[in-house]
Amino acid sequence: MLAPERRTRTDLLVAAALVVTALVAASVVWLSSDARGTTSTIWDGPVPTPAAAQALPRTLAELWRAPSTATTAPVVSGGTIATADGGAVVGRDPQSGEERWRYDRDRALCAVTEAWGDVVSAYRGPRGCGQVTALDAGSGARGAQRSSDADDPIRLVDAGSHLIAFGESRLEMWRSDLVRTVEYGRVDAPVNPNAQPRSGCELISADSGAEVLAVLEQCANEPTNRLTLLDPTPDDSTKPEEFASSVLPEAGGDSRIVAVVGDRTAVYLAPDDNDGPRIEVFDSEGVLVDTHALPRPAGESDDPALERGGMLVWWTGRDTVALSTTDFAPQWTVEDTLGNGDIMAGSLLLPVEDALVGVDSRTGEPGPRIDVERGAVSAVNVAVAGDVVVEQRGDELVALR
Repeated sequence: MLAPERRTRTDLLVAAALVVTALVAASVVWLSSDARGTTSTIWDGPVPTPAAAQALPRTLAELWRAPSTATTAPVVSGGTIATADGGAVVGRDPQSGEERWRYDRDRALCAVTEAWGDVVSAYRGPRGCGQVTALDAGSGARGAQRSSDADDPIRLVDAGSHLIAFGESRLEMWRSDLVRTVEYGRVDAPVNPNAQPRSGCELISADSGAEVLAVLEQCANEPTNRLTLLDPTPDDSTKPEEFASSVLPEAGGDSRIVAVVGDRTAVYLAPDDNDGPRIEVFDSEGVLVDTHALPRPAGESDDPALERGGMLVWWTGRDTVALSTTDFAPQWTVEDTLGNGDIMAGSLLLPVEDALVGVDSRTGEPGPRIDVERGAVSAVNVAVAGDVVVEQRGDELVALR
């Protein structure tokens, strides 16, 4: 008969050491994890969709204001207005500004926008602004997440079915589940060497439609900016598929992508020795197919055109220009606007100095002028939530009714 197994003091010490090691390892994981530095408060109450305004207001008074340094335009989705400041994204009641939900991390926000009914939030991490979380606009509940290499800072461009995130050297395009469909530009550790068509170029602007992703970049030893047209849904996200890429024919001056519709890309070109300010239209093979003159040069703005009231409405950084959705031909211009507008009661509400102006989106005919006291601000982007007008003024969001 075998003697019963006896545990020696050494066995007990070894077992204790293993337990301590496991606890230490778990503590290290917890202390260094994103979960430790994240606070999420969910809203489970009703989120009524605001009824559309039936008429433009004659006067506007301030309802509330809140800091929102990580947004460049109001983030409005259904019955929620989101603000983003420091490391916190907050979903608010449009009328009162009261906090409904909050997502707060111990990291700084880089950029926040609305897409697919979510508030998409990009945080700064060890590899740039690549820690991204989609938050349900109504409840603040966490949805899709991704973590990848990114520039710092980045811009987020809503391209409809996809979202573009890009900085000076790198671009990614994401589906609604935040799965990447395109990686373009700088790659720190390429899995497939030479998969990128070129490197070391500075990315200037980008926009996309269902058929074409257009990127404007400045590459070394090239006299002008380069227009690159890509497949927005290639077979392999790490291997961009080019339709065309060529240096723009005109030398000097500012240029940027205005819009992409179907297989056509509109590019703004500043005046040069031969031509005035204009929009040049390229097909998917990079062939120039049309040119439209503009009444005066654009100012400084990174925003592509937005669809408003059946038109493409482009804030040039100086004026608001409406473009045809079929051939990009300019339809009308409102000079000296301060930023992008939004539709309210059938009119396009545009920010101008000390006021908002209602404009017929089809004709550009000005309507009512609503005085607004803003103080000294150089740029204002507008969104509408029912009968509430929301203005992004620099680093602050202001709600008016």
